[in-house]
Amino acid sequence: MRSPDKTCVFFYNPPSSGYDPIDYAELSRYSMTFPNVSRIWQYHDFLWNEKNIKGKIEEYGIDHIVLAGILPGTVKTLFSKAMGIAGKDPSNVILASFNDYYTGTTFNMDRLKSVLACLISGLSYETVAIPDENPVNPATLVIGGGIAGIQASLEIAYSNNLVYLVEKTGTIGGKMATFDKTFPTLDCAACILTPKMVEVNQNPNIKLMTYCDVREVTGEPGNFTVKVLKKARKVNVQTCIGCGTCAEKCPAQAPSEFDAGTTMRKAIYIPFPQAVPNKYMIDADSCIYLKTGKCRACVKACPVPDCINLDEQDEEVTINVGNIIVASGFKPFDAKKMVQFGYGKYPNVLTSLEFERLLNASGPTGGDIHLRSQDKKGNWIFTTEAGKPEKIAIIHCVGSRDKNFNKYCSRVCCMYSLKFSHLVLEKLPGTEIYEFFIDMRSFGKGYEEFYERILEEDVSIIRGKTANVEERNGKLFLRGENILKGELLECTVDMVVLSIGLEAGEDTQNLSRILSIPTSEDGWFEEVHYNLDPTATSRGGIYLAGTCQGPKDIPDSVAQGSAAAARTIQSILKGKVRKDLLSIPLETIEKRISELTLTQQEENVL
Repeated sequence: MRSPDKTCVFFYNPPSSGYDPIDYAELSRYSMTFPNVSRIWQYHDFLWNEKNIKGKIEEYGIDHIVLAGILPGTVKTLFSKAMGIAGKDPSNVILASFNDYYTGTTFNMDRLKSVLACLISGLSYETVAIPDENPVNPATLVIGGGIAGIQASLEIAYSNNLVYLVEKTGTIGGKMATFDKTFPTLDCAACILTPKMVEVNQNPNIKLMTYCDVREVTGEPGNFTVKVLKKARKVNVQTCIGCGTCAEKCPAQAPSEFDAGTTMRKAIYIPFPQAVPNKYMIDADSCIYLKTGKCRACVKACPVPDCINLDEQDEEVTINVGNIIVASGFKPFDAKKMVQFGYGKYPNVLTSLEFERLLNASGPTGGDIHLRSQDKKGNWIFTTEAGKPEKIAIIHCVGSRDKNFNKYCSRVCCMYSLKFSHLVLEKLPGTEIYEFFIDMRSFGKGYEEFYERILEEDVSIIRGKTANVEERNGKLFLRGENILKGELLECTVDMVVLSIGLEAGEDTQNLSRILSIPTSEDGWFEEVHYNLDPTATSRGGIYLAGTCQGPKDIPDSVAQGSAAAARTIQSILKGKVRKDLLSIPLETIEKRISELTLTQQEENVL
């Protein structure tokens, strides 16, 4: 509780914050309604340095300062020192970071007023702003079947509660299923993931819904009604025996999504050999029958009567749940946007996901590294008939840390690039490898040690940006820089790997609209508070897990999946879930502040 001492509110609103404008005049008027607020200071009022701030503190007898605005923590040290020099308690400088309460599209003025009211009164917003509760349906919806969604589903299922796991593709596993090894331990990714995938399919508390999309969510926290579109697989999952006879006879081909387009698959296919469910499905965009009305080769070849129904239609189902966990993942940056690297123009300029598949034992070449070549139909694919590269360049930060595309760091690119170098030397000893990086960000447990390990291997790790990639006489010519040596670099290689960054998933904005939860300016789902509540959203009963919230590595995604599940189980055990945080009106906040203030005054008297 704030004492009757004099309080000053300083609004720190740097013009280049990048956030939507805030009506600081309205916030100033509101702040002055509190009897202990004697001064309002604005960003442009006077020159902010220790001497001037100290003088103002002494002149007006200021005892407390509330630093409010965008990233006010950047000036907290300055104000704390000035308070100390003025003979006041430096701990009486309190932060009200409005960017912690950004809704992703705009600032909610009543919410900002609520934050100010709490801090001016000496209370934390999180203590006061506690929504009312609703009874909760114990069933949970998990959107996304990657590693985060799998982990969350299993945790809830272990507590003997029902989970609906909805995945938009034909199998669970997500991007992790395409990886060869995981950094920094170089464990087999499939060895970690596949048992969990099988467990999801076998757990009686998990209703697996693959090749499905969430179309509509209505109701309120604790009692959501969800409409899910079940897209037609054209193959009966219950009767399909996975024999593969249909695929053998199918004449149509399309690039394999699982293999990042590095090889071809049939129009009737299993996404990958360890897919869950391990059943065939039909790609309507490449099926000859669905485009022309002719063919039916798969139907004639199938040994199970009525297993394949080429005329099957999509259907909509309705489920009821109390909580929702969003684990919809990310999409890789489109490397074609950075035309200077020649991706899509030069066949042996690869993205990191394509290179993952090339390295993988289940990939198009069985894990052997070969150059890309054309098949008889003109498709650029990887085969074991093509030659092997002798020189490889790996370019970091493609689409990340770039004001023209994504300003943020994608966090995983440095480490998986180092992993690539190690695996290349393991498979092709003597290969010349050049890694071009801006800054090496080895932030996780064991990551710096892994970086030091790669430094001891025969890899040229060069700090500097790559300017462009060209093709000369069948080779790839790179022009870049080495900033540590202060020189321009030119080198010729056989293959270039672009370490592409992570972006918000393709369906993020649609899900944001359906679920009524905000996204950040970069497109990621917005948590209710980055530090204090990183799994919850501003909407009650809806939580976030994995890379739908922002770039993460596998351990962090798994941890957040477990955390989101824990929050869900907590509400189920309690039998209640909190309503939307933004549903609390300002009047209720002010009333609670008065009640808490009165209670603390009575306790002080006693």
